[in-house]
Amino acid sequence: MEKKTPLYDCHVAYGGTIVPFAGYLLPVHYPAGIITEHMAVRTTAGLFDVSHMGEVVFSGKDALKNLNYIFTNDFTSLADGRVRYSVMCNEEGGCVDDLIVYRLNEDIYWVVVNAANRQKDVAWIKAHAFGDVTVEDISDDVAQLAIQGPRAKEIMLKLVPESSLPAKYYGFLKDVMIGGMKCLVSQTGYTGEEGYEIYLSNAEASKMWNLLLETGKDDGLIPCGLGARDTLRLEAAMPLYGHEMDDRISPLETGLDFGVKMEKEDFIGKKALTEKGRPERKRVGLRITGRGIAREHQDVYAAGRLIGQTTSGTHAPFLKYPVAMALVEIRSAETGLQVEIDVRGRRIAAEVVELPFYTRHANNQ
Repeated sequence: MEKKTPLYDCHVAYGGTIVPFAGYLLPVHYPAGIITEHMAVRTTAGLFDVSHMGEVVFSGKDALKNLNYIFTNDFTSLADGRVRYSVMCNEEGGCVDDLIVYRLNEDIYWVVVNAANRQKDVAWIKAHAFGDVTVEDISDDVAQLAIQGPRAKEIMLKLVPESSLPAKYYGFLKDVMIGGMKCLVSQTGYTGEEGYEIYLSNAEASKMWNLLLETGKDDGLIPCGLGARDTLRLEAAMPLYGHEMDDRISPLETGLDFGVKMEKEDFIGKKALTEKGRPERKRVGLRITGRGIAREHQDVYAAGRLIGQTTSGTHAPFLKYPVAMALVEIRSAETGLQVEIDVRGRRIAAEVVELPFYTRHANNQ
């Protein structure tokens, strides 16, 4: 049976269409619809319930050593109040999950994992933890809201002074008081826009949701669901577990090498990644030039030869044309290559383009 987030009643009250997702009942969209929600985030602001995400605390004198061994990135230089992206690999070099790490202090770190992988991730981490470290899954006690879009900061400044907001991307402040509620506020998100993610107690989540929507209504803030979250992340070419990565896809193949520090002494999966050598396939962007929309798991051809498969695809609402991401053989990953995608037995034309499709502040016409 699916769980309800602390904001379930708010979603119902705002007319959200509820669907099961990652073990939770969540809104896929509200009455305005996915395209309206998507465009609000690109032009004004949108509010998301991301309380289904998992939060795991590493604490103890060996917390850092555990992070550096279990995850692929290097957290040695991570400062208090900063956030860093990473992948967690298996011994074969595939992805167990991708995640972000918050450093509260030298002995305490928060790790935010994907909702669908929470139980698997916690079991994996605990199975490989060592020394003086405690691993605690606090997911059920934490609510998370994301306010995203070019007016997100403007809205937040109606509630708190600028000194209460993190100054840098991938930075955070703890013990921030918003409307009398104690929060951790980070400048992070999964939309390709500026914005904040707010962590607080379950008991105060509904109050925060309503406060933000009321405060931001004149700035165009609207509630947004899973549908817009997916189209936004795809336009911004942000990978999603189970699509652009899984336990058989390595982070080096799917363009996440920035979060893999091969120069580290060791981490789970390093040996396999080293032995595999240069990746034989690469994640690319595809702009659909023919008629149709590509989805995941559809074959990609170049000059009649199978070169790979799509991982995600949709019509991009802001860009106003269909796009897809695909894993293709490395020799067929060059920008400008003309390809075809097999969509239910019909091949549609596409072109390999650079990622991301959408970049904030860039000319996306």
